[in-house]
Amino acid sequence: MPNGINCPNGMPYTIKAGDTFFQIARTFGVSLDALLAANPGVNPDRLFIGQVICVPTGTTPPPSTNCPLLRQGNTGPDVVDLQTRLRNMGFDPGPIDGIFGPTTHAAVIAFQRSRGLVPDGLVGVLTWTALGKNCAQPPTCPAGTFPYIVRAGDTFFVLAERFNTTVSAIQRANPNVNPNALQIGQQICIPR
Repeated sequence: MPNGINCPNGMPYTIKAGDTFFQIARTFGVSLDALLAANPGVNPDRLFIGQVICVPTGTTPPPSTNCPLLRQGNTGPDVVDLQTRLRNMGFDPGPIDGIFGPTTHAAVIAFQRSRGLVPDGLVGVLTWTALGKNCAQPPTCPAGTFPYIVRAGDTFFVLAERFNTTVSAIQRANPNVNPNALQIGQQICIPR
């Protein structure tokens, strides 16, 4: 591992100019809490270029959705859908081949800029929605709860305060969810 860092449940990442924990978490599709937990000795307010941190990868991925998070390097039918939608909106993704390469990446960034989205090249729910895809997931929450999509910075504690409930009530409504490994875009259930 670079600089002798050991990342048993993740991968090493070298800090570049402008990096923040929030941006890194979003780029790699992990929760901010999971990133902080994987780097207990790192002060997120004092990152420096060349510093090596751990990005967790051993967490359970969020449930499947009809709007999967795509990034450069992905392949398959979801990328074909993305490329087709980009072309139909007037952005050239290159060949419609199901390969999220540099040309598709550049088209995604140009599209995101044109729609006032963060031009990060990641295709998540906001970018899919702007491309005209319905990202709504069917409600799978039990009676007395409602579905909620996890956002950056969310924890069960923060959500309990926001929705006037308790952490234990949220845990009971989500027995298969690890509260220490929430993922941006993950659907959970919030008690009413």
